Amino acid sequence: MKTSAFIIFFTIVLIIYGLVNSYIFIRGLQAIPTGSSWRGWYIAAFWSIAFTFVLARFMERAYPCAFTGVITWIGSFWLAFMLYFILVALFIDLARVINHFFHIFPGSFYTDYQQTKLIVLYSSMALVTLVVAGGFLNARIPRIKKMELHVPKSVQGEKSLNIVMASDIHLGTIIAKRKANRLVETINSLDPDIVLFAGDVVDEDLAPVINNNLGANLLQIKSKLGVYAITGNHEYIGGVEPAVKYLQEHGITVLRDTALLIDRRFYLVGREDRDRSRFSGKKRLELNDLMQDVDRSRPVILMDHQPFNLERTVEQGVDLQLSGHTHHGQLWPFNYITTAIYEISSGYKLIGKTHVFVSNGFGTWGPPVRLGNRPEIVQIKLIFD
Repeated sequence: MKTSAFIIFFTIVLIIYGLVNSYIFIRGLQAIPTGSSWRGWYIAAFWSIAFTFVLARFMERAYPCAFTGVITWIGSFWLAFMLYFILVALFIDLARVINHFFHIFPGSFYTDYQQTKLIVLYSSMALVTLVVAGGFLNARIPRIKKMELHVPKSVQGEKSLNIVMASDIHLGTIIAKRKANRLVETINSLDPDIVLFAGDVVDEDLAPVINNNLGANLLQIKSKLGVYAITGNHEYIGGVEPAVKYLQEHGITVLRDTALLIDRRFYLVGREDRDRSRFSGKKRLELNDLMQDVDRSRPVILMDHQPFNLERTVEQGVDLQLSGHTHHGQLWPFNYITTAIYEISSGYKLIGKTHVFVSNGFGTWGPPVRLGNRPEIVQIKLIFD
């Protein structure tokens, strides 16, 4: 990404971040009585926590250490709290507007208005804390999603293929040793013929991955035909060349606009992430160029991180496309946005003769919280004629 474009983008994000936090801050401060000693504590605590996420983004690159990890965790959780605090604040303000015209609040609401405001503040804090805690627990318990799909093509040898797929792992500070161990143990328990990672294997910065030696976990994956991955937008955000080099040094073959004939039975096609041009100035290959030498009489499996332009996949005779990227919104109500943007935000769809599956992802970006969807590892039994 060009420096000027990055500066503009980062400035816009900071402005929005600052405005949202300011709104939450003001609404909370209004509930604390003037002259109360708690106002000073509230001001200091609020802005200290609110700035941790921004601070962590710089510290992860410049000074990765245990303290940086703590700051990153606090800042990441704050993103979830910020979302649900703003939703609660907007809901309360909407109720106040409705009450102004229709007087829906009982008279006792105004008997001790200051006390009422404190009760609303404490209730809002308790509600948001419970919601975020539930989302945190949900994010720590991935499901195994199993599917059986048929491809009407003949192959020699084994007539089925046991695929284990995961996307959006986001290895780094938040998705570290414990979750990496769970990922590897779950994959191995499914006895895969082939393991496929559909992008965003690492989070933005590689330093936490190296410091936590997460590559050692990846080396423990057992797969008969190997472990393959593609780039996602986060590999490009953090620096694609070091990320790819690290993954390949730890047992993962990264396909970058590459088509391979695997085991003389089926083709595996891996696309560069569609954001390649935005970060490197170089375009990825068009799908028809990438598949120019692919024998379509054999089964064709395509990995493309972002599930856009699915009609082109169908036109090229792909039998199975595997994608991720969407996280299905990760935090409710963002799932409504991803559903509006993508033809498939989550799950399976048969388009023409092409099977398409978009995974919710295994890890998280930003807050280690998921609401409205489950993290997952996907097992697909692909059956050939």
